[in-house]
This record gives sequence, structure tokens and C-alpha cells, in this order.
Amino acid sequence: MANLSIRNLDDAIRDEIRLRAARNGRSVEDEVRVILREASQGGLTAAADLPQEPLSPAPRSREILRQHSGSQPKVTLIIGGGIAAYKALDLIRRMKERGIHVRVVLTQGAQKFVTALAASALSNERAYTDLFDPQSEFDAGHIRLARECDLIVVAPATADLMAKMANGHADDLASAILLASNKPILIAPAMNPLMWSNAATKRNVAQLKRDGVRMIGPNAGEMAERNEAGIGRMAEPTEIAEAANALLRPTVPQPLKGKRILITAGPTHEPIDPVRYIANRSSGKQGYAIADAAHAAGADVILVSGPVELDEPRGVNVKHVESARDMLSAVEAALPVDIAIFAAAVADWRVVNEGAQKLKKKAGEAMAPLQLTENPDILATISKLESKRPPLVIGFAAETEHLIENATAKIKRKGCDWIVANDVSPATGIMGGDSNTVNLLTRDKATGEIAVDSWAPMSKEDVAATLVARIASTMTKDTA
Repeated sequence: MANLSIRNLDDAIRDEIRLRAARNGRSVEDEVRVILREASQGGLTAAADLPQEPLSPAPRSREILRQHSGSQPKVTLIIGGGIAAYKALDLIRRMKERGIHVRVVLTQGAQKFVTALAASALSNERAYTDLFDPQSEFDAGHIRLARECDLIVVAPATADLMAKMANGHADDLASAILLASNKPILIAPAMNPLMWSNAATKRNVAQLKRDGVRMIGPNAGEMAERNEAGIGRMAEPTEIAEAANALLRPTVPQPLKGKRILITAGPTHEPIDPVRYIANRSSGKQGYAIADAAHAAGADVILVSGPVELDEPRGVNVKHVESARDMLSAVEAALPVDIAIFAAAVADWRVVNEGAQKLKKKAGEAMAPLQLTENPDILATISKLESKRPPLVIGFAAETEHLIENATAKIKRKGCDWIVANDVSPATGIMGGDSNTVNLLTRDKATGEIAVDSWAPMSKEDVAATLVARIASTMTKDTA
């Protein structure tokens, strides 16, 4: 007989065969052979004589598939081994209320707090517990649990389980599923406040975020332990269910879909010698936040970044550069674009003759003066292009005095359409900080009149979102 495969069969038939094979203690191929033999003999009566022990109190797979047909999203819920595991039972119900089909996996620790029977009864599906379970691993069940879903939710995500995820361990069913999955992952951490604040957990959290794992919580409040309080409580089941639903059924509009946006961010480094350089005090946070917001709005984003200590925004094409001349070359190579936003703090000057070797101090001798020359003006260069000029060019003005006056002079001098002006005096904490207070200056292309819109203080992420929304509104009006 030729090799048998069920991978291309209808989902309902495939799942029915898998369940039947597991009940009868046979491989899938052997079960198919039995079915074919019975069919050739004129019926399936022989199958009724075989042992039919149910795997769980759940309905048969055809009934389940009928209940969850159509566009109903599927979640694999991994319950970790913490006291918050009892909340995961309510989470199953909350997700089902939102029309989400849930399959549950319990770690060994989770089974100390809740039972597979309870999870199975609430989900109307078999609950899985063992990586080496012959009834589910006869056809690589952990791969199916990892792939045959739209989202994996881990609640509670214990410190141990998060450490396994961050470091790629796969020594039990839960961690094997997480490592084998190509689906989005949402985790709800839950642990003692000291565990949450431990340096090892912080490293793991940072790594998981870099890997694209979404996170909800933990919340602050009383712990299960007596006289323990702080950050570490698992988010409430309704919060987690809403977060899962938002990921499964995104409603975020993408007003910039089809638009190509160029953004510069961070400082530039202009070498003095192999170990020293001239730079501005820019963290790149604002430019990176704008890139992230523009991508979320559906734009195709190119981010030209100077040297920063930030993770690259997901889904953004990042070009790393060092000097102002490098940045200008990368910007010109990215043209044409629909929108250009120059948020980088480009060094105005560079050393004419940088030292090939480290410049040495000599006792009793003054340092030779550094001869500086002006760097190319990237904003003015792009704003004044006759061809390939983006329809909307936005610059930034970081000032320490006479903010609006200097920003107004800059928008006229550079020839850009908008200027985002902010006061970066040391007392503001804006340079390198997480918040910003900006004024948006816009120039009317017909009259040249400049309008000023002052924004309230907000986080750099909110500044980015507000700016992108303003851009989207303007682009929509221009194309109407």
C-alpha cells in the first residue's frame, strides 16, 4: 500500500481520524488502514466492537468543529504553575464569551492548583498535560497545539516559564509548544513582587519583548502570601480576554496604508580620532516611537538611525549609520517617499582632518585646535529638491531659548512643510527622557502663512501617535 497522509484532508475528517486512532491505541496510518478495510467489507461495524474509551468528557470532534466553524479564532491557553492558575479557569469562560475557541495545556505545576478535568469541562476540549502522552503525540501533538491556533496565551506566566521561553528551553509540553510555534504569543505574568523585580526576570522580560511576545500586566495589589503586596498580580481574566480578542480581531485603522515614510532618528557621531567623536545628546526615542506609530498606521517605514541603544521597531526597515554624511546618503537612497520626517539630532560640524591614531596629551603642551567644517544640512537638502521631493517634509527643532521664534525662522530657512519644536533645556529632561512637550508649526503652501499648535506634555509614544494621526488627516485631505 502506498504511504498514507491525512494532512490534505478536511479538518473535521482529519481530527476525527486522530481521535479515533488515539482511542484505539493505533497510529493514524494503521487507523486509516482499518477504516479502508472495513469500508471494503461493506461497513464500519467492526469498529464498533473495538474499545472506545473516551479521552475526556468533551464532545466528539465533528460537534466541536461545527460549534467553532467559520471565522471563530482559536487559542491555545497554557496554564502555568502558580496560585493564579485558578483564575485561568475563569479566563477560559471569558474567552468563550467572546467567541474564542480554547484548547488548554497545563504544566505539571499548574496541575497542583487546578485539574485537567476542570479545564476540559470548561473548554469542551481535551486538556493536554504531557509531552510524551501516546494518545496525543502519535502524530506530533505538540506541533499541532503550537500551529493549529491563531494565538497562544500563557496565564499565569510564572517566572520559571518566562525564563524557559526567553532561553529557548523545551523540556515539557508547554515549553515545547512555545518554542515550536509561529503564532503570536500573549503572556500574563504572575509572581511574587521580589521575583518580578529580580534582575534575572527583568532580563527575561526584555528578551521576550525583543522576541515580539506581547504582555499584559502584572498588576499591583495584594499577593496570595500573607503581608505581601506589590507588582506581581496576574491581570484579571476579563483584561486578558479583551487583550486576546484585540489581537485576534484587530480593529486598529491603517490610514497610512500604501504610504512610504522615511524617518531619521538618534544622533550622528563625527570622529575626532579612532576613539573620540562629536555628537548630540539624542537617545533616538522620539524618532523610534514615530517609526513604530507609522508602521502601526499601515505605512511602509524606512528608519535611518544614528547610533542608539534601542531595539529596532518590529516591521520597520532600519538602516544604521554613523555620521551626518552617511545619514544623507542613506536618506537619498531611500527616495522617493510620500513623507519624510527628520527627527535625528544631526551634528552640525565635523573635524576637517580626523586623526588616524588616538590624539595624545603631552605634558605642558596645549592641545592643537580642532578645525571644524559644516556638515551637510539634510533637512534643507531634501526640502529643496526639484525632483523626488516628498510631498510632506517634516523637520524637528530642538531649542534651548526663544523656541517659537527660532522654529519659525528654521521652517522658512530650511524650506520644509512642518516643524516639530521642543525645548530641550537641561531642566526639561526631554533629551534622553521618556516624555516630550512639543509645538507643531505648519506652513501653508499657498500663502506661506505659519500656524503654531501647542501640545500638552505627553509621553514620546503619545507624541508619535498624535503626529502620525495629524499626518494621516492631512494626507487624506490632500488626496480627497
